Amino acid sequence: MATTTTPNATDWPGRYYHIDQILEKAGPRTDPEWVPGDKAKEWLREGVKVLVIGAGGLGCEILSNLALTGFKDIHVIDMDTIDISNLNRQFLFRQKDVGKSKALVAAEFIMNRVPGVKVTPYHGKIQDKDEDYYMQFTLIICGLDSVEARRWINATLVNMVDPENPQSLKPLIDGGTEGFKGQARVILPTITSCYECSLDMLNKQTQFPICTIANTPRLPEHCIEWASVLEWPRVFPDKKVDNDDPDHIDWLYKQALNRAQEFKIEGVTWSLTQGVVKNIIPAIASTNAIISAACCNEAFKIATNSAAFLNNYFMFIGTDGVYSYTFEHERRPECPVCGGEALDLTISPELTLQELIDLLIERQDIQIKKPSLSTPTKQLYLQAPPQLEEATRPNLEKKVSELVPPNGDVTVTASTLPFSLSLRIAYT
Repeated sequence: MATTTTPNATDWPGRYYHIDQILEKAGPRTDPEWVPGDKAKEWLREGVKVLVIGAGGLGCEILSNLALTGFKDIHVIDMDTIDISNLNRQFLFRQKDVGKSKALVAAEFIMNRVPGVKVTPYHGKIQDKDEDYYMQFTLIICGLDSVEARRWINATLVNMVDPENPQSLKPLIDGGTEGFKGQARVILPTITSCYECSLDMLNKQTQFPICTIANTPRLPEHCIEWASVLEWPRVFPDKKVDNDDPDHIDWLYKQALNRAQEFKIEGVTWSLTQGVVKNIIPAIASTNAIISAACCNEAFKIATNSAAFLNNYFMFIGTDGVYSYTFEHERRPECPVCGGEALDLTISPELTLQELIDLLIERQDIQIKKPSLSTPTKQLYLQAPPQLEEATRPNLEKKVSELVPPNGDVTVTASTLPFSLSLRIAYT
């Protein structure tokens, strides 16, 4: 019996045949101004430049989907290196790649597998690049596991928008997974709600009592928190732990393992240490595949105008069966990134400045760590440098009403925020 083989991407000139079927004729939800045919195909393959942020479980799937969908000019940024624990779900990597840059290996894999596609990697942080760098892209897709990084790129893209220059608006597609749950969303900076608008939807991080961590640990997570929250500052008082530095994670892992052995606690692993410190929920390959496909579908629709794109939130829930829904998240007028209005905050006149700071840290819709506060005329409390922290420290015990007049403005900044937050203080 004669055997047949399915041509692969390296020798099959018609590998985009099914994509071309979409681009050759208009559909019921196609933009009326869209012109199908060869120009649409040429634009997708030659005119669109996409940036993928993150080359982990989600990013690997996004890169392969983009390449096989017809995007030929792709850039990728990731600051991590490949760990042995990544191989079960990050399918562009092999055991021989352990220790190498995720961005570089992913780019090489895609270009070898799908000839004609150019993937330009960058091994580093998104903060290393300026606005001119991000301005070159048609759209940006995030496959990140960091809230801070999402907030940074979201604020950067909003600040880039120039009303006089339509090309300055860069659509942001954000994907994320948590176990059997995931979400994909389309953000049009200054037009739709931005990432900052929806911070209150995030799950609040689990916090353990300090007394338990310090004195009576019972779980492996307690030992890891002890190493991160108590032991690191004691050993390195002038050095902040970097959650993305493998050497820092390794140090925390060894300290937590020693403490776990002391208290006869099992279960401390390197992966768990990384997960606790970075608040990572274990990833599942099938969820990554679903969310990456949703992100790439939206990228294709935005790039080609061949169908209406998402407005603006898609959620997938696979914890109890399979369920998904879409909705439009409303913009917050007081959003510090895209809203432009100050956040009205009504507090007791007896509230101290320290209590106000604690209140801001607890707010789920703000999610700020170590905030510094000032008014237009004076500095209330500054976290750094040490000299200014010491000089403003006495204000912490004072009542806010003694420092800020009714309806007075307070500016809040922090190293974790790529922007400043404006508060308008009122008293009950």
